[in-house]
Amino acid sequence: MKTIWDKYAEVLVDYSVDVQKGDLVQIRGTSVYTKDLVKAVYKRVLERGGHPLVRTSIEDLSDTFIKLASDEQLDYVDPITKLEYEKVDKFISIGGPMNTKTMAHADMKKLARRGKATKALSELLMKRSAEGSAKWVIADVPTHALAQEAKMSFDEYSEFLFKSCYLDLDDPVAKLKELDEKQTKWANYLNNVKKLHIVGEKTDITFGVEGRKWISCSGLNNYPDGEVFTSPVEDDINGEIYFDFPQIYRGNEAQGVLLTIENGKIIKATAEKGEEFLNAMLDMDEGSRYIGEIAIGTNDEIQEITGNILFDEKIGGAIHMAAGASYPETGGKNVSGLHWDLIKNMKPTTHPASGSSPLQGAKENTGGKIYADGVLIYENGKMII
Repeated sequence: MKTIWDKYAEVLVDYSVDVQKGDLVQIRGTSVYTKDLVKAVYKRVLERGGHPLVRTSIEDLSDTFIKLASDEQLDYVDPITKLEYEKVDKFISIGGPMNTKTMAHADMKKLARRGKATKALSELLMKRSAEGSAKWVIADVPTHALAQEAKMSFDEYSEFLFKSCYLDLDDPVAKLKELDEKQTKWANYLNNVKKLHIVGEKTDITFGVEGRKWISCSGLNNYPDGEVFTSPVEDDINGEIYFDFPQIYRGNEAQGVLLTIENGKIIKATAEKGEEFLNAMLDMDEGSRYIGEIAIGTNDEIQEITGNILFDEKIGGAIHMAAGASYPETGGKNVSGLHWDLIKNMKPTTHPASGSSPLQGAKENTGGKIYADGVLIYENGKMII
């Protein structure tokens, strides 16, 4: 009898990265809590005729590294890791944090320096992915730390995670394909659009998207999934945008983020909380104050901020915009060691303090709208085309 982990592994191995006979497959587990899914994925890769390469780690090593590493060590990228990025066919990364705040007090300048050093690796993987010579997917398992971050019991969080991935259904892949069909129609429409105009609370901003490709996300790189995205034209973004949800990156948090953008560059960034960290990350490198992504979340099984970006950016009724690296497959050209997805609620909310808001974690607002070349296509959290 199949376990939930067997079912989970089949989606990742068979559908997300489509392991074929002879593929070299890296399976990465970030903590001991990922053991059951790592083992199920390992088994499924073998059954598909692939060659599994398991990489596991101890979570606190990252914190230790940032604390103790010299500038030389921060800048060093070992040749073994580089070789894996060059040679591995399929990458399956499984997260399961013991502590979501491990890096909360890490030195911001050292974090930024390390991000700059490893930028070439992420660029290489994005390039190979765009070319079709590599595939990758990231996924999570439920842990007590993630449940606590989401303000749920462990059982509640486990149910939430599995439902978000459609693993409660007999055929989760069929659901993912149904989602893709709907999203592809929207992407095809947006592929003919020149300008997006987003308005909402403290928000009035335009994105040039002419010539850029919109992509439907349905479980091939992220699981769970549910979004359509593109990389906007780098120097054709102007206006202000406010992010009412808490914005979490590497265990640190910024709240009430307001960005002013001129000709694609973030010229002013303020936050009601975490402003110093926000600006430290935006100053990571030459590309980190430019915009790498604009996206619309579509997963209606996710309706609450959980503190986990893998889930939060997919919230049905929200959009997100990433500061930093673009995706080459969309036509994006911005290069950075940063890719920070900032999430904005687009649904009307009325009583967040009482918990009756449809999107927990969002402050009170009247909703938002998206216009495509002047045509209203999205209102109050829903596509209307």
